[in-house]
Amino acid sequence: MQDHTRKACLKRLSRIEGQVRGLSRMLEDNRYCIDIVTQVAAVRAALKKVEEEVLRDHVAHCVEHAIRSGDADQQRQKVSELIEVLGKLKG
Repeated sequence: MQDHTRKACLKRLSRIEGQVRGLSRMLEDNRYCIDIVTQVAAVRAALKKVEEEVLRDHVAHCVEHAIRSGDADQQRQKVSELIEVLGKLKG
């Protein structure tokens, strides 16, 4: 993973960690259900951004490297991994 992507994702995950702690406090404080669900949706959206950033980096770095290498086995492996993970994200 490229360094700037790793740092950006770590920063985002720290914010998400704070959001999850906030959700726990909301439950402890018996806050309104819709407010809690709204915050859960915000955490899911933030995690999706991390997921997208990691995938973007993977394609730009790992998959591109496999394509440039000319190694057909490595190319097939990277594409296969990508298809598998995208299938999991879909379902």
